[in-house]
Amino acid sequence: MTGDEPFIAAVKPLVDAIGGELLPPDEAGPDDVVLTWQGADAVAVRLPQLADSLDHILAAMERRRGVPLADLDRKAKQEVVRTLEARGAFSVRHGVETVAGALGVSRFTVYNYLNREKGT
Repeated sequence: MTGDEPFIAAVKPLVDAIGGELLPPDEAGPDDVVLTWQGADAVAVRLPQLADSLDHILAAMERRRGVPLADLDRKAKQEVVRTLEARGAFSVRHGVETVAGALGVSRFTVYNYLNREKGT
């Protein structure tokens, strides 16, 4: 053992939050990020595809709220859209459609929420 377990335990919540995957450093591919701890490669992080990240973010928001996002009231849905916009969710291809599906609203409604924010 290299003594990197505390480091791995420390970065795991962050990797989980972004929907990444921890791998042994020797299994890292060219697009993976190898993290070094005390001068040695400790762990590799495989970053998710952007679309997968959005699904992961939506699932995490749902878990935090304790109810399906589609069951939220209009004000709470607007807050979700505002949070997602700040995180860049709508720069992802089909982001509006994905969010609309999760919220149980139309794309038009999501665009209205976005435009409402820009007008205030």
